Amino acid sequence: MSKLVLFDFDGTLADTAPDMAAAANLLRQRRGLSALPVSAMRPYVSMGVRGMLRASLEMLPTDAEFESAKQEFLYEYERASTVHTVLFEGIPSLLERIEQHDMSWGIVTNKATYLAQPIVTWLGLDDRCKVLVCGDTTPHAKPHPLPLLHAAQQAGFETHRCMYVGDDIRDIQAGRAAGMPVVAAAYGYCGSDLPVTQWDADHLVNHPDEIWSLLSARASK
Repeated sequence: MSKLVLFDFDGTLADTAPDMAAAANLLRQRRGLSALPVSAMRPYVSMGVRGMLRASLEMLPTDAEFESAKQEFLYEYERASTVHTVLFEGIPSLLERIEQHDMSWGIVTNKATYLAQPIVTWLGLDDRCKVLVCGDTTPHAKPHPLPLLHAAQQAGFETHRCMYVGDDIRDIQAGRAAGMPVVAAAYGYCGSDLPVTQWDADHLVNHPDEIWSLLSARASK
């Protein structure tokens, strides 16, 4: 049975897209461009700043203005990252079930600590989260397995007693490399060019409620 359930953050636990899109639209506004709907930028959120600048300004890391636009975006996002961000429907009850059944859960995200921690705190998760591993916690970020291995070690669990849930192909790659069962959250942003059904995940869920069904099934084996 999985005793530690690890989650990606953006697009898996929390719907951060509205606040990410708001920051990106501020950059568009300053450049004389009209705002884009959140739906147009939602698939790019799990890609972080690179994804948001690509979606909002068609800007790539190789562009001369990328670094300055990146810092501009991060500044605006840090100032207003807890305005519209919420937990996905079904996540609060899922976390309660995990805790009620003497299991633990944690977060492994590529988001930098200075951005992730305030949101985790604002959502009231920091006292409940067994471990929080961010993009700058270890020398490597996902898809490297080190963040997941570090999370398991910090929480005191062997990797085969863990499960990782994520909405990006890098989550699945990292979890598999770490030796953990992996679950693709198809309800999330899933911004890969490869369809989620081709990510080589052990399971695919369309709603957080299905995660508990998977945990229960593993417990009965």
